[in-house]
Amino acid sequence: MDHTEILRRLAINDQRVLDDLFRAEADDEDDPQPHGALDPRTLALVRLAALAAVGGAVSSYGAQADAAFDSGASAEEMVDVLVGVVPVVGIPCVVAAAPKLALALGYSDEALDQFG
Repeated sequence: MDHTEILRRLAINDQRVLDDLFRAEADDEDDPQPHGALDPRTLALVRLAALAAVGGAVSSYGAQADAAFDSGASAEEMVDVLVGVVPVVGIPCVVAAAPKLALALGYSDEALDQFG
């Protein structure tokens, strides 16, 4: 399915498009790029940005930070993602996301308390 068809089906809220995409991903576990044009590193960084926007859980940050590391992203790039989304999601969202990402990156609660 090409990107035009995916976009059209998303725009009309066709639930089958997501079912089709996730089914294709599950069927093709060996495909290094199951999400189309995004490489795994970019996808993991985009998902970190989305977590900041929606107030994701610490465990979700952990999974995406692991995926980002595994695909070659650095901790600096992950922090840059948070800084980069400030104009879109606002400072309160990023302030809430920062300790979650810090925990995902391996900082302890005690280390975080030094900043608060």
